[in-house]
Amino acid sequence: MLNDAVPSNFAGIYLVCGYTDLRYGIDSLASIIERRYKVNLFVPNTLFLFCGRSSKKIKGLLWEGDGFLLLYKRVEQGHFSWPRNSSELRLMSPEQFRWLMQGFSIDPVIRNVTPAYSA
Repeated sequence: MLNDAVPSNFAGIYLVCGYTDLRYGIDSLASIIERRYKVNLFVPNTLFLFCGRSSKKIKGLLWEGDGFLLLYKRVEQGHFSWPRNSSELRLMSPEQFRWLMQGFSIDPVIRNVTPAYSA
């Protein structure tokens, strides 16, 4: 389902960086969003993504206007490239969402730099 999702149909796609205990259910995941990040959960078609210690599994929390939908995905081979170095909430672009679902990093590897001197 997440592979076939059209990212532009979501009002927003948020990625919770770092580790999340995937034993948590809807109420605990919603509590993380509300208490830690102070974000309004109740915007229809807003997807929040969580990843546990194993990068093979993710959970999604989606408000559909009349209730929550809890999504769980486990890949059999490979893993998700998940930002682990912080505990921030990141708004993802549709392009970054497609990259994540294909197993690519959502952070660019090549960055713009200004050299101190030329060769």
